[in-house]
Amino acid sequence: MSLLNDLINLNLSENTDKIIAEYIWIGGSGMDMRSKARTLPAPEMDPSKLPKWNYDGSSTEQATGDNSEVIIYPQATFRDPFRRGKNILVMCDAYTPTGDPIPTNKRFNAAKIFSNPEVVAEEPWFGIEQEYTLLQNDIKWPLGWPVGGYPGPQGPYYCGVGADKAFGREIVDAHYKACLYAGINISGINGEVMPGQWEFQVGPVCGISSGDQVWMARYILERITEIAGAVLSFDPKPVSGDWNGAGAHTNYSTKSMRNDDGIQVIKKAIEKLSKRHKEHIAAYGKGNERRLTGLHETADINTFSWGVANRGASVRVGRDTEKAGKGYFEDRRPSSNMDPYTVTSMIAETTILWKP
Repeated sequence: MSLLNDLINLNLSENTDKIIAEYIWIGGSGMDMRSKARTLPAPEMDPSKLPKWNYDGSSTEQATGDNSEVIIYPQATFRDPFRRGKNILVMCDAYTPTGDPIPTNKRFNAAKIFSNPEVVAEEPWFGIEQEYTLLQNDIKWPLGWPVGGYPGPQGPYYCGVGADKAFGREIVDAHYKACLYAGINISGINGEVMPGQWEFQVGPVCGISSGDQVWMARYILERITEIAGAVLSFDPKPVSGDWNGAGAHTNYSTKSMRNDDGIQVIKKAIEKLSKRHKEHIAAYGKGNERRLTGLHETADINTFSWGVANRGASVRVGRDTEKAGKGYFEDRRPSSNMDPYTVTSMIAETTILWKP
């Protein structure tokens, strides 16, 4: 094994200018991430200078066997924490050979919204709190839970410390450092309310880059759980009953909200969100109705509400924002399996472009 590790950790730059680029895209389910690697002749971080590539869409439920070629366009690059050196990870989106975005390409429409001059002028910032659950590989039951049984009630696990409270910390810390190495603006981690559940935060990040960074952070986490022999779940309610679900709370601000008296802009934005509640819920993640019950720090899925420091509301405004009269708010409705391209662009479109 030591020789294998030596080979895995070979520093290519000592002997060649060539690098390895791992091309990454989103599969047919909208949550499965796929990737494959290719050799490039020299280091390159500008995605516009990287070659397009293709894959077999019939194997990812994104094309038929008689017309299976899907083209992937490089959109964002990151340093590769696995191969290291000058090797890169490449976030891509997917198109038909004629250049049309395929139906599961959510980035394309998001990019159009974020390139709108009105949106650009507002410099929309996002901070996404990505919750997830670590599962035992063989039985698909949360890490640290007794086989066929349950741990003690919720209470000591949130931000908990100790072998009987924090399960999977090595995975979480490895992911934290790997994201920083990659160039992702990961801003923190913490243990969540349900044992075996954790959260990482990405942001603040402006516009379309928020979706790129969250998806890449998900990919890196999936790779690390693969190495650790654990299973990663983004299910919004992985265990039924009196256990917290998993969300992706989305913190948001615009330039106008961050300026003096921005609280008035925030209130107008929240009013707009209230009027499109059903449309947002429909786009905020599959199975979210199992999570948004009005219990376990959620609002009921059918009712829009907002409040200051209220974690049982659809939208929460922080005490600091209220006190300063400017800042940001948190949309608590998105589920852990939401598409960050869809959610961020929809919030920007509703609050900046939509005229009720």
